[in-house]
Amino acid sequence: MSIKHAAIVGAGVAGLTAALSLAAKGISSDIIEQAPQLGEVGAGLQLSPNATRVLGQLGVLPDLERHWVEPRSISLVSGRDLRALASVPAGDFARQRWGYPYGVLHRSTLQQSLLRAVLNQPLCRLHLGHRVQGVGADALTAVTPRKPDLIVGADGAWSVARDAIADSPTVSFSGNIAWRFTIGQAGAPAFLSRTGVTAYLGAKAHLVSYPLKEIDGFNLVAIAAGTRSDESWAIDADAARRAMLLEQFSGWHRDIRTILAGAERPTFWPLYEASDGTWHNGRDTVLIGDAAHAMMPFSAQGAAMAIEDAFALASHVAKTSLPSALVAFSVERKARAARVKARGDFNRFAYHARGPFRIGRDIVLSLRPAEKLAADLDWLYGHRIGD
Repeated sequence: MSIKHAAIVGAGVAGLTAALSLAAKGISSDIIEQAPQLGEVGAGLQLSPNATRVLGQLGVLPDLERHWVEPRSISLVSGRDLRALASVPAGDFARQRWGYPYGVLHRSTLQQSLLRAVLNQPLCRLHLGHRVQGVGADALTAVTPRKPDLIVGADGAWSVARDAIADSPTVSFSGNIAWRFTIGQAGAPAFLSRTGVTAYLGAKAHLVSYPLKEIDGFNLVAIAAGTRSDESWAIDADAARRAMLLEQFSGWHRDIRTILAGAERPTFWPLYEASDGTWHNGRDTVLIGDAAHAMMPFSAQGAAMAIEDAFALASHVAKTSLPSALVAFSVERKARAARVKARGDFNRFAYHARGPFRIGRDIVLSLRPAEKLAADLDWLYGHRIGD
């Protein structure tokens, strides 16, 4: 083992998974989080089999399975007329084909499950309410009693840890906005699937819906072009932003527009992307998750990539010298993240197609059997760390 102790900056999905992954290799960690408590942030998320495989190996999956929904299918539907375009089976099919389940759940459910596992792990120590001013090993000892061998920047899109790495990625606004809201089961229209994930596609915009067991309702995310508000998440959607949302979905089916117009307390999330850049300093500091590769949600892999990063990092640092481990980790994960990003870019083009491209997309999808669509996802959902 090349290291004995790590300091992890950030206690989100990436940071907590990193702590558990390192502990599984016998490496202790201090997790430093600026928030005074880990509360409910965001709404729903999707966990595909490549992520649940890691969570299963870390012992977290059984807790999640008590709270989530395993969708029977992932479907693409026209936002103009609610016509089904294509569908990939999930549920038991996902378990059989990719070895692990596909689940949808509230983000806080995942974070709380990871948190419980961390608090029950003697090798992990959590420090809440500490804003990091610098991420050098000496600076971190002001918060933690032990000087770390490794510093993990798991502090999201506006990472402080990136400042310690020359030529690290920069983050910029993507030109797209996510509008997130939930609706209860009782008030949900009949066309929303109670058993699957559905992406409704339209010109320059799309809407994703899936059931959330925790709220007895649905999570909805509408993504379209929009304007940003500097470095902010979960901004309440005022009248002007609501008007912008409805304008982006003009020409859509009236039932979808009715949902958007009646959304209670929708939040406005500017979407940011990270450029290519260096993920480590060659000695003792490395970035994971959004700090390294914030990407658009068009392949629903944001949380999954953070989970994969954390597990892969622990695997590398446990078997070779730290400088070599950081290089190997970066090479492996950069290639993986780039492929996932490319898939997301393709999905963005396909989901938001208009005119002749939309017609061509619909024809191609109608001719692709479910088995072929599933095979296209084998590289993504069937991924195993170390393979």
